[in-house]
Amino acid sequence: MGWTLLGAGLLLALYTLLRHGLRRSPPLRARPELRGRTAIVTGGSSGIGAATALELARCGARVVLATRNAPRGEAAARRIRTETGNAEVLFMQLDLASLRSVRAFATAFLRQEPHLHLLINNAGERQDPRPPSLAPPDHPPWVAIASFAGVSAGGTTEDGFSLPFQVNHLGHFLLTQLLLERLQSCAPSRVVIVASRAHCAGRLRPDTLGRPPSGLLSTFQDYCDSKLANMLHARELATRLQGTQVTCYAVHPGFVNTELFRHTPLWLKPLFLPLAWLFFLDAAEGAQTSLHCATQEGLERFSGRYFADCRLQEPWPPARDDRLARALWEASERLVGLGGPGGNPSPAPAAGVQ
Repeated sequence: MGWTLLGAGLLLALYTLLRHGLRRSPPLRARPELRGRTAIVTGGSSGIGAATALELARCGARVVLATRNAPRGEAAARRIRTETGNAEVLFMQLDLASLRSVRAFATAFLRQEPHLHLLINNAGERQDPRPPSLAPPDHPPWVAIASFAGVSAGGTTEDGFSLPFQVNHLGHFLLTQLLLERLQSCAPSRVVIVASRAHCAGRLRPDTLGRPPSGLLSTFQDYCDSKLANMLHARELATRLQGTQVTCYAVHPGFVNTELFRHTPLWLKPLFLPLAWLFFLDAAEGAQTSLHCATQEGLERFSGRYFADCRLQEPWPPARDDRLARALWEASERLVGLGGPGGNPSPAPAAGVQ
């Protein structure tokens, strides 16, 4: 019995050492003062979004949780109010898979909220899947295998677009455009777009934008395409907003163990869950780069750039293609009904992001 307990203790100690030695969490950050500032966090009822909203509320901000599921959104808002003592945390319904819902949310928000300083485009479909061959060189291959296991089934929205692409890009593109005037009137303000290192495998053709790709790994490709779109959206938005004191940033949150394995077959979960516990960040750690870009002073000159681990990073070449960024912007405007007759005006393009 004694040897059994000793062995179990040694295994637990080894597991804990491996967990803290192999995972890379962002550095701890000072808590800024955000009283008097209003933030929207999409997908704020769980995972990285909830952790982001919780920290913004702790800093004193008025926080709107913009999420699809009303019971979960209301419960998350109550939980954050209780935990932080900040009464200015509220839920507003937003379904990014419906452009009608995006417009309804923007109308309601602009009617009832006079200020907007931070827009955190966090909600996504789904969390950072990738096949093993696309694992970054500084991450163990198990991370890639486990991440790929979280791919969802995809699908098509009521607007006729692929579900991952609309939720990750088109819905947020429309939301940002509809709220842009309020962000400008409350400047200095910031937009944070949660992207992913999976943008490295993205392939965008503006003439087929929003259509589900074909092939064996179509859902994975759809996700990567949407993450490349996130990167290019941030780049072109920064270009068009130069001189307005509204800045924007694309971020990779890291490999985060939130609801990643909900689509994994039951027989695989005993293998993947311990690996996730070893290698993946928790939601609070995954929120750090978003919070860094939302609140850190002195980042204005990096508007349109890409951050990971709370540090400036160089994205893959397609994410630095200004011509593709402009083409994506113009195609996105057409798809969501902006920029034409009856649509909302868009900021004029300026010089490209360096």
